[in-house]
Amino acid sequence: MSETIRVSLAQITSGENPSANLNLIETHTRAAAHAGSDLVVFPEAMMRCFGGPIRKFAEPLDGEWAQTVRRIASDAGITVVAGMFTPAPDDRVTNTLLVTGPGIEASYDKIHLFDAFGFAESDTVAPGSDPLVADIAGVRVGFATCYDIRFPALFQKLGDLGAELVVVPASWGSGDGKVEQWTLLARARALDSTTFIAACDQAEPGAAEGNAPLGLGHSIVCSPTGEILGQLDATPGMLTIDIHTELVDAVRKNLPVLKNRKHFDA
Repeated sequence: MSETIRVSLAQITSGENPSANLNLIETHTRAAAHAGSDLVVFPEAMMRCFGGPIRKFAEPLDGEWAQTVRRIASDAGITVVAGMFTPAPDDRVTNTLLVTGPGIEASYDKIHLFDAFGFAESDTVAPGSDPLVADIAGVRVGFATCYDIRFPALFQKLGDLGAELVVVPASWGSGDGKVEQWTLLARARALDSTTFIAACDQAEPGAAEGNAPLGLGHSIVCSPTGEILGQLDATPGMLTIDIHTELVDAVRKNLPVLKNRKHFDA
């Protein structure tokens, strides 16, 4: 059964103050609802940007920050996906996506941690282990976070679990070739999984010190054939796209890569 879901990607820059970031979420959630969207996706680390201490800001999923996001989603009548940090048992945190809205309450903990380009996310963040696919507005939606996008097996697993769309909040680090990699990886993961990909990055914050990944914009929506349906530049903005899931069925019938792939022992 084909469905249509309208998705907004809110490409903004989170700051160091979780309360101020909630104001950003509320403003852009209202804008997405006004645009008729069923789902609004915010970047990774919306609770508090990378580049400073995050453990003291972490809250459980029933804490005040998450409860405020739930209230924002409920008031707007729209599903919100936003990155936050929740406490982990080993004095680290988990890098968590909160998924909340009409008829949906779920969370995903980032599986692949960004220990690359001189940054060690695993120093302060504990990895998740469980893929997530949830029903939103009649569409099976999978979830991944930032560095996850470099790992095709996760996206293939989400496809196996029935995902028709995968959303990817990110705080993608800048550097030579990183925009091209981001775009290429989003398109490749769409082809690997024969799903739509909606990848929402933090907007480029301008000059920054250190090697923390803060964002470079270029949020993107791709079709299951790897076609770019829309993409922003580096600056803050909102990208709203209608996704028609009948294309997923058509592509999987003609190009059944999930069914045809072979599995190899490690």
